[in-house]
Amino acid sequence: MSMTVLRKHVNILNGFNKVKQQTEDTSEGNMKHLKLGKIQWIALLVVSAMFVNLCSHMVLAAARDGNDPAQGTTAEATTASEATTETTTEQQEETQSMGEYKAFWFSFYDYDSYRAKYKKRTAANFRTYFTGVVKKGKSLGMNRVIVQVRPFGDAIYKSKYFPWSKYISGKQGRNPGFDPLKIMVEVTHDNDMKIEAWVNPYRVTTGSTNYKKLAKNNQARKWHAKKSTRRNVLSYGGSLYYNPSKKAVRTLITNGVKEIVQNYNVDGIHMDDYFYPSFTEKNVTTAFDAPEYKQQLKTNLSSTDSTSLTSADKSSNEISLADWRRDNVNRLVSGIYKAVKEINSDVTFGISPAGNLDNLRSDLEYYVDIDTWVSQNGYVDYLMPQIYWGFTNEVAPFDKVTDAWCILMENSPVKLYIGLQLYRMGSTEPGQSDEKELQKTSLLKKELSYLKKQKKIEGYCLFSYQYLDCQNKKYHFDAEQFSTKRKKLLNQIVKSFKNNS
Repeated sequence: MSMTVLRKHVNILNGFNKVKQQTEDTSEGNMKHLKLGKIQWIALLVVSAMFVNLCSHMVLAAARDGNDPAQGTTAEATTASEATTETTTEQQEETQSMGEYKAFWFSFYDYDSYRAKYKKRTAANFRTYFTGVVKKGKSLGMNRVIVQVRPFGDAIYKSKYFPWSKYISGKQGRNPGFDPLKIMVEVTHDNDMKIEAWVNPYRVTTGSTNYKKLAKNNQARKWHAKKSTRRNVLSYGGSLYYNPSKKAVRTLITNGVKEIVQNYNVDGIHMDDYFYPSFTEKNVTTAFDAPEYKQQLKTNLSSTDSTSLTSADKSSNEISLADWRRDNVNRLVSGIYKAVKEINSDVTFGISPAGNLDNLRSDLEYYVDIDTWVSQNGYVDYLMPQIYWGFTNEVAPFDKVTDAWCILMENSPVKLYIGLQLYRMGSTEPGQSDEKELQKTSLLKKELSYLKKQKKIEGYCLFSYQYLDCQNKKYHFDAEQFSTKRKKLLNQIVKSFKNNS
């Protein structure tokens, strides 16, 4: 606070001293004036106390700034102040960019842990279980949990569009008897953390194409039963997917997101990297939705509801298959973004794509138009690339991949967070160039330190919860099993993480 402001307050106090003097000169027999004097005295005492308190704060502030109001600034004070400021600045630079977003993924496998732990799967038991999840994350410095609520065209919440998930009830379509998402939102907010609902848009099944295994009210099964809508669901690689090229599919997925934002007080909607499956050079032009592409070219692209195709693309019908597929994804992403913001502008929408930019730009897989998402408004609030490799990985070293994302998004309004590979720590993966590095407790700490130095990066997310809570190994799905050695390593990593997050 400046000396000018101080003088102003001194003048105010002098004014009240004049009032005090006038009160003292008042006749003792004049009760009216005597009462007025009491009021003035009270006011004087209050203001005087405020002034003393103000002066105290000013002195302390001046000391912090290295300034003495009475004596000016000494060289010693200036030096000390600069040293303190420098240290504080360094600390802020190391932590401020990472303080906003510290999350962990809670996957559908973690619902298996809940079902394995409790024979009686009641609302009370689920609340107890998830309270432990949230408190565990919070104890490690986390401030956000991303819960998977639509893993396979199903729902871990009460939905009009998708059947109940088997991962919460044990069988698809079976009502668990309570609303898990409602409980998860309540528990998370009660513990002063934020929660995002994690949706997988196109995936219906993995490792099965048997429609009879789907619930009778599963939209994929109902569409498959009719010849006119059968192409809304596609079989590929032994799995089932919703067809990204179909408007009815985009509407279904968008409606599912809308009901979440409308009915639950979530802080965000989240999607991961499951968009298009991977193709080969041999089948890329014939497999999956390639027939829709060929039909669209015959019909005329100008009839599409695309938000990203140029007028030149539409008029010439010369768009490539790869770009057409990217546009299908863009239409879904932009549609969801718009729907979310129209309901509640405070709810964020983010995507966690694969980490390798070369793969994302490939004409054989994913078909996510990452360059459009980071350069244009109306798609995402944040991106969280899954950078799941160590520094010694020969194909995708952690630092190089991270740097590439920072460069890509340097001038983008889209926020950048990083997904980290806790699930790979301590595992043995023959042929992986970073296998030895994965056995080191220090790797995650080293990665966090690297992220903190990047101005663009504002947070991170760990995959996944089960590896944060590895002491309960009997409840976990991991096929590799948690060996004693690995369990010890993970516990050491978690402890280290708690101290450095």
